[in-house]
Amino acid sequence: MKKILLATVALVALGATVPALAADLGARAPYYNKAPAYAAPIYNWTGFYIGGHLGGAFSSSNNFNGLTTGSNSNGRFLGGVQAGYDWQFAPNWVLGVEGQYSWLSGNVGAIFPNGFAYNNNQRGIGSVTGRVGYTWGPALLYVKGGYAFSDNNETVTFLGAPTAFAINGNHRDGYTVGAGLEYMFAQNWSAKVEYQYYNFGDSNFVVPGALAPFGRFTTDDHTIKAGINYRFNWGGPVVAKY
Repeated sequence: MKKILLATVALVALGATVPALAADLGARAPYYNKAPAYAAPIYNWTGFYIGGHLGGAFSSSNNFNGLTTGSNSNGRFLGGVQAGYDWQFAPNWVLGVEGQYSWLSGNVGAIFPNGFAYNNNQRGIGSVTGRVGYTWGPALLYVKGGYAFSDNNETVTFLGAPTAFAINGNHRDGYTVGAGLEYMFAQNWSAKVEYQYYNFGDSNFVVPGALAPFGRFTTDDHTIKAGINYRFNWGGPVVAKY
């Protein structure tokens, strides 16, 4: 009887100990961990920006009834600055306004067969444009257009000596159109490549009369630019959602 009683007490004590040990082990971990869902960053184009650019300019070579010189069609170096404001909405469209000025190297002109020569030391070109673009992720594809102006310094010579001249028509004010691709590569920084066409209208010589038969000429420029902008984004350039 004593052996049976001792065995019964031992079994009861063991039964009371097992649940306590199990409680000390804690809850069982699940067999997998579910990672949070990832959402792509949202890039914010709204805000002001300033920047600079480098590139080249190419003038038309079909002026003066087909009379051309090498200085008309050769590429010229340009460099300049830009500033503007963009507003992103709806949610992948961007509207903006931009002011830009580019300094130019070299000049354009023509040497006429009667001893006269025309030279335009075009020191710079500028523009004030609106632009509209579509953005996906960090990229923005856009078109632009608006007012353009040319900083001209023109001379006419006869057999190498400066002579008086008069031109009919204003070829300092005009229009510009263009397109480009901009990419936000780091916080508050974006880079762009852009084509822009400038047209300052047609003109013809009134004085000297010997140049009148050569007809009207067009002052225009085709430009290609690469630039970089620092963007003062409102609310931060990138917001990640999970």
